[in-house]
Amino acid sequence: MQIRALPLTVLACALALAACKPQPGRPADATAPADGKPAPARSAADARPATAVAADDNLNAVLWMQRSVEYRASTETIYRAAADKLDIALKQPNWDALVPEERGNSAKGLKPAVVMDVDETVLDNSPYQARLVRDGKEYDEVTWDAWVAEKKAKPLPGVVDFAKAAQAKGITLLYLSNRAVHLKEATLANLRSAGLPVADDSVFLGLGTVVEGCEQNGSEKNCRRLLAGKQYRVLMQFGDQLGDFVQVVANTPEGRDALLSQYHDWFGERWWMLPNPSYGSWEAMTFNNDFSQPRDTRRQAKRAALDVAP
Repeated sequence: MQIRALPLTVLACALALAACKPQPGRPADATAPADGKPAPARSAADARPATAVAADDNLNAVLWMQRSVEYRASTETIYRAAADKLDIALKQPNWDALVPEERGNSAKGLKPAVVMDVDETVLDNSPYQARLVRDGKEYDEVTWDAWVAEKKAKPLPGVVDFAKAAQAKGITLLYLSNRAVHLKEATLANLRSAGLPVADDSVFLGLGTVVEGCEQNGSEKNCRRLLAGKQYRVLMQFGDQLGDFVQVVANTPEGRDALLSQYHDWFGERWWMLPNPSYGSWEAMTFNNDFSQPRDTRRQAKRAALDVAP
């Protein structure tokens, strides 16, 4: 999801420099041959001093999402398992993936649908995150809007097969995203080019969608889920953040734990969580959801939240 926790912060430069210190007893040139023969001639490029690059907390997260087979296997596993549940969900008239507080009417007789977050649930924005790592930047609306306008995000592994299976069963895909409503056209174009079914423009419920009688709290999605429930029986929800499934009233460890405990049995049945180690409300929770703090201050709060072995 977007309009979300900004990308993870930059590591202190001192750590990067410390990692480059020669260790006691270690030769200065670790590439020198151990057999005593002369070392190969070094090119002019080798002789140039290395440019110091500040370490970034998000490097491993983005690298894992882009390069590991484990990430691809995870998303494919989730979507394949969800597809296997579609027939069960369709056949049970009381099956509903909306919590009672977010369903304002009976679901009986309504058309079936699945609600899907977009970013890091359907579309992979890791190239944008990689730019931020490369450039030492953090998320901002200008660079984000520019990335969305490029319409280059690829589908997550497994999602297209799931979406086509759902469509073949007469299930509508609803894209309930925290991409702002002014990004609707670019987002729908990107979804279509990625092979995702788009029934019509109404299936995009972006941030800023007006829901009569419901006041939206920040980027929470409860009002838009309520709107979806007026027209559809929601069989499943997909997301990469807890707030993609239910309203998070208190983004604190206690508040989040309570929601997970309350709806524990819904995951893997009605709710399907995709892995996203790159950003999210879980990060903001560690520094009291205050992005106005300096980057280093937020990073110190994250380090303090670690459970360190004695």
